[in-house]
Amino acid sequence: MEDIFLIGPKHSGKTSVGKILSSLCSCEFIDLDELITQRTGKSPRELYKESPDVFKKVEAEAAAALINKDDSGLNNTSINKTGRFRVIAAGGGLIDNIEALALLNETGAVKIYLDVSADSAWERINNSGNVELPPFLQTDNPRETHRVLHERRVAGYRQIADIIIKADGKTPEEIAAGIITIKSL
Repeated sequence: MEDIFLIGPKHSGKTSVGKILSSLCSCEFIDLDELITQRTGKSPRELYKESPDVFKKVEAEAAAALINKDDSGLNNTSINKTGRFRVIAAGGGLIDNIEALALLNETGAVKIYLDVSADSAWERINNSGNVELPPFLQTDNPRETHRVLHERRVAGYRQIADIIIKADGKTPEEIAAGIITIKSL
């Protein structure tokens, strides 16, 4: 079975759903943002503050590491060391990183888009406990900036998704159970 690649905007529930789904399926869970932090010692937010290009480069390098493709050109399949599929949570802005997206597409993973409205995502961002908004939302009108960005990214995620899950009003447990049903895991 191919990997499951959870995609969607910031605060759509990719990490929460991914952890629950991997636990239910007894498989490995990988959060691309956590992988970036492990590899660099810096959070995606810190890297983005350095420069969006720096972050995109590091995100693409993490994607390459995820599919075991390195400078030697080696490319192992998406099956992990346990022989089971993996559940992978992407960062919310992956749709804007063509290189990283292309690398992750090489895994053959099923792309499941967690669809949340701009209002729901904004509410989750505000309730996340982070005092500071992400750098790309630090504008004169952060809510409007978020709405425009969200709508643009949603169009991209819908286009590449193999499966779309409506996530508004559902718990991560309900979403994970729905994925299990759809994928017959």
